[in-house]
Amino acid sequence: MRRAPLLWIPLAAATLAGAAGAAEPPNRLTIADLQPDDAGLEPEQAAWLPDGSALTFLRDGVLWRLDAAGGELSRLARPADLLPPGDELESYHWSPRGDRLLLRTASDLFLYSPATAALRRLTESPEPEEDPKFSPDGSRVAFVRRADLYLLELDGAAAAERRLTSDGDPDRVLNGKTDWVYWEEIWNRDSTGYWWSPDGSRLAYYRFEEEGVGRYPLTDETPKYPEVTWQRYPKAGEANPAVKVGIVAAAGGETTWLETGHAEGDYLARVDWSPDGRTVAVQRLNRDQTLLDLLLCGAADGRCREALAERHPTWVNLGMDFRYLPDGGFLWASEASGWRRLAHYGPDLERRRVLTPEGWAISELAGVTADGRVVMQAFATEALGPAERHLLRVRLADGAVERLSHTAGTHTALLAEASGAWLHTWSDADSPPRREVVRAAGQVASELPAAPRPHDPTALPRWEFFTIPGPEGVALPARLLRPEGYAPGRKYPAIVYHYGGPGSQVVTRSWDSRGRGLFHKMMAQRGFFVLSVDDGASLFFGKAGEDRLHRAFGPRNLAAQETAVAWLAAQGAVDPARIGLWGWSGGGMHTLWAILNRPGLFRAAVAGAPVTDWRLYDSIWTERYLDRPEENPEGYRSSSPLTHAQNLRDPLLVVHGTGDDNVHPQNTIVFVKRLVELGLPCEELFYPNEKHALKPPAQRHFYAAMRAFFERHLGGPR
Repeated sequence: MRRAPLLWIPLAAATLAGAAGAAEPPNRLTIADLQPDDAGLEPEQAAWLPDGSALTFLRDGVLWRLDAAGGELSRLARPADLLPPGDELESYHWSPRGDRLLLRTASDLFLYSPATAALRRLTESPEPEEDPKFSPDGSRVAFVRRADLYLLELDGAAAAERRLTSDGDPDRVLNGKTDWVYWEEIWNRDSTGYWWSPDGSRLAYYRFEEEGVGRYPLTDETPKYPEVTWQRYPKAGEANPAVKVGIVAAAGGETTWLETGHAEGDYLARVDWSPDGRTVAVQRLNRDQTLLDLLLCGAADGRCREALAERHPTWVNLGMDFRYLPDGGFLWASEASGWRRLAHYGPDLERRRVLTPEGWAISELAGVTADGRVVMQAFATEALGPAERHLLRVRLADGAVERLSHTAGTHTALLAEASGAWLHTWSDADSPPRREVVRAAGQVASELPAAPRPHDPTALPRWEFFTIPGPEGVALPARLLRPEGYAPGRKYPAIVYHYGGPGSQVVTRSWDSRGRGLFHKMMAQRGFFVLSVDDGASLFFGKAGEDRLHRAFGPRNLAAQETAVAWLAAQGAVDPARIGLWGWSGGGMHTLWAILNRPGLFRAAVAGAPVTDWRLYDSIWTERYLDRPEENPEGYRSSSPLTHAQNLRDPLLVVHGTGDDNVHPQNTIVFVKRLVELGLPCEELFYPNEKHALKPPAQRHFYAAMRAFFERHLGGPR
């Protein structure tokens, strides 16, 4: 059978071009609106001064200062003050005394003094400096260059540079930085790999040895002779990097290695210094991810002891919520109750109290104020509670709980621990983010500026939230957009957007800044119902729900989407023969699995960046849920869309970035190869050098292509 993979692309391109220039009615969304070119107009890189007296942020290249007490906004520095001509600021960091700024550009490090407007170059190297951090007293700066840890002495006329490790090699040995799989799956895309001791005399750091880890070629096909970048990437069942944690003096010298006693392939997931600098806490996770040990290691001799442990027969979820307290006690969360709840432990390792109140689960630890109050982001566990995020403040002394947010939606806090003030960000599914500085007592000091909106959000189609009866009597969370101008008696097409996977969630009361939310509202304006349903393994059902997916993906999410289709058909206004399905990443995989295991349920489907064979995905994520391939061969076989490719009957568009270092384009290539062998058609769209998240130009092109694909196969209102 002849394949026609790209015949529709001129239509998609024409749609995109027309969207930018054609006149539209007021508040009619276009493709150009989904990712507007307003880079820099939203506040970015917000940071508190160390004493909590003011918040600083970048907007359109200018560094602004907002006073927390009076709410006054003032310009702290212009781009020309902060950067040499032609350079671009990537990050900035306040010194512990709040008198200097450490600036990182694509090329070098600089020191800026707001009081004198003096800019001082600290490094001049062809290699970039990564993850720069002040020492606790502000007299030194550490950073990583070419996989080695360096230190700068700032006192003196010229910054004196010292190399603390010497055998770093970006392809073999990493000192002071994470490898790719730790960055992605252990540290939630944070490359932190070293930590200053409280007194600034020593640094703890990661060392990764990667020679045994397989390599994947990411190819740039655009030059005359394509260029290849090799990525170390441990796939399911293959060798992980060897990792250890060492302590090195800031003055240099030999490293003391912590005796963590881990087996080959185990993970050293977190590193924290105790307040007195005598102990380093390390969280050790076994490769099966069923046992998490809290190790307390002597910083002087490297000896470690097992202090606490959490076990689970399926897997243990890692958190970012461990925190030492001034008295040597600490905070640590557990899912032993079925929901993640934060607890307070004393220096004697005895649990004093659970801080997250009954009926709530913690999603993020914002911090601990100087007067002993814990601020956390959390959600109510009943019904549709997990669709929202709220802010709670809990006193360590007696566990008294204060709710800081009351408006429905999603609330986040960037906490100034010294003063107790916080940057409050709020949004819901129909309202873009609003940011305001709030004093510790709760009064709003000032609202931050925002980028202008091309349309009035209140005039766009609005989401409805509800539950629908699902498999096994479970009430499944759902949200719906109705077609604009809905008229009784007409039949409408529908699009279902989903994700699937353990602890996943698409039914949220939050603004989607990636364009996806506006794409769905645009499709509602064009006459589509848009529905999302989360399955029984989603965040709404806690750890017990997640565990339903242990060792097998696919059937449970498909059952939820079958429920979604049945619900749409029962409304009477939706044509059950014109329902489309789409998803990205895990949602792309589940899209393929659904149409291959239930042909005809959906009229058309779009799968973005899908995993098609679970043996091709990374070790940490895949083994957490499916175990290792040799332990669960049937689970890997049945969970992979590649296994079911022969069942393709529905129109399908598969999309991938050729530079995707997360879900490699290999997944789509082997899937298409299998379809070719079977003589089955699909449409493909590859984005040159785009990674797992498409940048705005490619994303706009993708949304135009998907709109054209769905309108071609599903039509409009009839």
